[in-house]
Amino acid sequence: MASVANRIGRNIIGHPDNDVPTISSSTYLKNIVKNPSHAVVHYVTSLFPIFGWISRYNAGWLTGDLIAGLTVGIVVVPQAMSYAQIATLPPQYGLYSSFVGVLTYCFFATSKDVSIGPVAVMSLTVSQIITAVDSKYPKHWEGPQIATTLAFICGFIVLGIGLLRIGWLVEFIPAPAVSGFMTGSAINIVAGQVPGLMGITGFNTRAATYHVIINTLKGLPHTTLDAAWGLSGLVALYAIRMVCTKLQQRFPRRSKNAFVILILTIAAWLYCRHHKSASGKYPIKILLTVPRGFRNVGPPVIDPLLVKALAPQLPIATIILLLEHIAIAKSFGRVNGYKINPNQELIAIGVANTIGSVFHAYPATGSFSRSALKSKSGVRTPASGIMTALVVIVALYGLTPAFFWIPTAGLSAVIIHAVADLVASPAQVYSFWRISPLEFVIWLAAVLVTVFSTIENGIYTSICASIAFLLLRVAHPRGYFLGKVTLSNPQNTAESREVFVPLRPDGVTNPHTKVEPPAPGIIIYHFQESLLYPNCSIANSAIVDHVKENMRRGIDITTIKLSDRAWNDPGPRGGSEAAQAANNAKPELHAIVLDFSGVSQIDTTAVQALIDTRSDVQRWAHHPVEFHFASVLSPWIRRALVAGGFGISTHAGVPTEIAPVVPYRGGGRDRSTWPDDSSRSKIDVEAHESSDPRDGTYSHDTGPILATDTPFFHFDLTSAVRAAEATLVRPPLWQETLEKDLEG
Repeated sequence: MASVANRIGRNIIGHPDNDVPTISSSTYLKNIVKNPSHAVVHYVTSLFPIFGWISRYNAGWLTGDLIAGLTVGIVVVPQAMSYAQIATLPPQYGLYSSFVGVLTYCFFATSKDVSIGPVAVMSLTVSQIITAVDSKYPKHWEGPQIATTLAFICGFIVLGIGLLRIGWLVEFIPAPAVSGFMTGSAINIVAGQVPGLMGITGFNTRAATYHVIINTLKGLPHTTLDAAWGLSGLVALYAIRMVCTKLQQRFPRRSKNAFVILILTIAAWLYCRHHKSASGKYPIKILLTVPRGFRNVGPPVIDPLLVKALAPQLPIATIILLLEHIAIAKSFGRVNGYKINPNQELIAIGVANTIGSVFHAYPATGSFSRSALKSKSGVRTPASGIMTALVVIVALYGLTPAFFWIPTAGLSAVIIHAVADLVASPAQVYSFWRISPLEFVIWLAAVLVTVFSTIENGIYTSICASIAFLLLRVAHPRGYFLGKVTLSNPQNTAESREVFVPLRPDGVTNPHTKVEPPAPGIIIYHFQESLLYPNCSIANSAIVDHVKENMRRGIDITTIKLSDRAWNDPGPRGGSEAAQAANNAKPELHAIVLDFSGVSQIDTTAVQALIDTRSDVQRWAHHPVEFHFASVLSPWIRRALVAGGFGISTHAGVPTEIAPVVPYRGGGRDRSTWPDDSSRSKIDVEAHESSDPRDGTYSHDTGPILATDTPFFHFDLTSAVRAAEATLVRPPLWQETLEKDLEG
C-alpha cells in the first residue's frame, strides 16, 4: 500500500514532482495589448467615415446622388409637415428636423440609403410626451420647447452611447420584437389619422388604439367635406403605386407624394378661396400660414425643471430613436450588400439631434419609407443628403405661401400611405411562427399591448419578453448523448467512416437510420451552447442522471447496511439482491467524452459544475473515470479546464472545488486512495492516435496538433472516442496496480 500512497502523493496538483502544464496569462494577453496611440488615431478617424470615400468621389456618383437627393427632398417636405401634425407641433418644425437630419448625417453615416428626419413613430411618441408633461405642469412650457429639449437630451444620450462604443446593447432586441412594436405603432398611427382623413372630430385621437377605432366608427355619420380631399388623395396614392408596380416605371413612383399633395393643394385653393366664412374660417381644414425660413436659431434653452419633468419619458424616446434607426440601417445594408457600424450610426443620429436643437427641431431618426425611396432612386453615397437639404431650404424660404392651402386631410392620406408599409405582412408573421413560435408570441404580445395600451408599454413588453426568452434559452441549454452511424462509400465499399449523431431522434436525422450506441462503458455528450453559470447545473444533472440510470454502480448494494446509507440515498426497490442483479447487468463506466465543438465560452461556475460531475460519476462508479474532451480549440477554455484538473489526470490530487465560496481546512483537493492511471492513459492515447492519421490529431510533418502535456484533449470527436475506447482493451492501470500492491 505504500507504493499506492507514494503514487498518490506525487500526483497531487501543485506537488513539485507533478508534471502539470503551466498556462501563462501573458501568452494570451501579449497580442491584445497594443500601442494605444494607434488605437486613438483609429478611433478619431473612425468618427468621420466621410474621409474614407470623399476622396474617391466621381461624376458617376454625383448623378445618382443628385437624382436620389432631389427625389427624397420632394417627398420629405409634405411628409415632414404631416409628421409634425402627429407630434402636435406646427408644420415648420417637421421641416427644421428634416433639414438638419439629412445635412449632418452625410458626414457621419456608414449607410448610403438611410434618410434621417421626422418619422411617424417618433412623432407620435413626442405628442404623448408633450401631453404627459403638460398634464403634470399645465401650460408651463410650449410644445415646441418640450420637443426641442427632448431632442437635445436624447441626442446627447445616444451620442454618448455611440462614443463609448456600447451600441451592441441594441443587439439584445431581436427582429420580431422590433417588428411587433413597429406594426402596433403603425396601426396606432393609422387609426389616429383616419378621423383627420374623414374630418371627424370630438374625441381624443391620442387615446388607446381600440378607443380611437370605436370612436371613429361612431363618428362616421358626422363625416365632413374634408373626406373628399382625404379619401381622394389616399386613393390616388395607392392607384399610382399599383400602376407603377404593374408597369415597373420608376420616376412617377418617386414623386407621387408631392404630385398628389400638389393636386390636392390646387383643388383646395380653387374651392376655399371663394368659400371663406364671415368668421374667417374655411370649409375644410388647411395648414394656413407656415412661417418662412428658420426662426430664432440659437442655443436651446434647457430648463432644469423641464428636464426633470422629461426624465420618466427619456428611456422610451431614446429606445425608439436608436432602435428604429439601427433596424432600418441594417436592413438596407443587408439588401444592398454593405455593412454598417452601429456605434457610428448612433453617433450620427446623436449629432443630428443635438445640432437640430439649435434649429428648434424635434427628435429625428431613420425613416423607412424615405430610405426605401432613396435606395430605389439609385443613391450612390451619403452625400445625396446635401441635395435633399437644399430642397428643404428652398421649400422653407420660397414655398411657404403655397403651404397655406395644403388640406390637412391630404396630409393624413400621406401619413396613412407611408405608415401602412410598416405593418408586417402575413408572410413575414408566418415566418416568425415557422422559425420560432416563441418569437411569434413576442411579436404578437408587442402588437396587442401597443394597440390596447400605448407604444411605450408595447416597446417595454417586447424588450422584457425578448430578454426573458434569451435568459430562458441560456438557462436551458441543448445537449445530446451521441451514438455513431457508419457511412460507407457506394463507389468503394472498403471505404467507410463513422459520424456521431444524437441517440434519440431529433427531427433532423432520418428516423429510419440505425444509430449504434457507444461501446459499453463509454458515454459521449455534445454541448450545443456555451457552458456558463446559468446553464451548467442542467448539463451536470443530465450527465450524472444518465450515468446513474445506464451505468453500473461500483459498490455492491447487498453489502451496504441501512445505517451506512446516506440520508439522501433511498436505496434500491424490490430488494437488494434483485437490485444488485439488475445493477450487474449494466456496463461498467470507463470514460466520458465531452464534445466541446459548440462551446465558445466557459466560466468558473461551469468548471466547478464539471468538477462536480466528475466527483459524482466517480463516486457512483467507485473508481476513476476518464474525461476526454473533443474540439477544445480556444486557449482560454483549455486553460480553464486544466485549472479544474482536466486533460492531465483522471483522479488523484484533482480539485474538488475550484473557487470555494466558504473556504474550509483540508478541502479543495481530492485525496482518494485511487492510484494514478494518467501515465497508462497517456500512453494508450498517444499510441492509438498516432496509429491512424485520419484521426486528425497527429501530423507526420509537424508532430501532434495539440499539446502532448494534456493527453485527454483531442482535436476532434473521432479521436476522442477512439482514445476512450482504448480503456476497454484491458483492465485500467489503477486496478492492476492496486492488485499488485495488495499482493505485495
